Amino acid sequence: MKEKSVSEAIKFRRSVRIYNPKKSINSNLVKKCIEQALLSPSSSNLQLWEFYHIKSENFLKNVVRVCFNQPAAKTAQELVIPVVRLDLWPERINSNVNFIKSSNKGKDKEKIKGAIQYYQKAIPKLYRGSKGFKSFFNHIKTYYRGFKKVTYREVRSTDIRVIGHKSTALAAQSFMISMAALGYDTCPMEGFDSVRLKSLLKLPKSAEISMVIGCGIREEDGLYGERFRLPLKEVYFSK
Repeated sequence: MKEKSVSEAIKFRRSVRIYNPKKSINSNLVKKCIEQALLSPSSSNLQLWEFYHIKSENFLKNVVRVCFNQPAAKTAQELVIPVVRLDLWPERINSNVNFIKSSNKGKDKEKIKGAIQYYQKAIPKLYRGSKGFKSFFNHIKTYYRGFKKVTYREVRSTDIRVIGHKSTALAAQSFMISMAALGYDTCPMEGFDSVRLKSLLKLPKSAEISMVIGCGIREEDGLYGERFRLPLKEVYFSK
């Protein structure tokens, strides 16, 4: 199978609502697309994401039910669920620090030291200070500091949640483009019972589901309409 170019894949990708039950997809290739999605950028390279690949018939039925039996889930051959794991930041910090140490032997020691300090001091300060009273205090502190100099202001728990979802959504888009390059269709869904779905996946309370992505090959009537996008002139601004 010849893969589509990036431009071709972007144009091919549509939110397909109905999949052809007679056309199968290769689970190993879907897994490969998830692996490619891991190359996506993430805030401070923390990679606070997980991907659940749903393939078994029984588990699919359970997930479809909590997705309100919508066609994009019900007719999908497989589902991929990107999950935000903000609670894993200490482990991800350790992974980054270990990588920096092992991959930079013999290089500029000051740069290595600075990178490690960023992960061991700045990042923990941000993530630990994003809850409870510390969150409120840090918000007030950055608010007044902002009158004097350029200031990083996203220090509250809601800000950290947005950061986690942005990074995970970037990876989800990479996954969908990778699927499109293979001629596979997808549909990102936000319509699901998050509490029941987290229970099915046995996720901790702190985890958050970014979306559920239906996977398959489109039926002839799998698209609900022609593609509509605002013209570039309405959303593009050059300064």
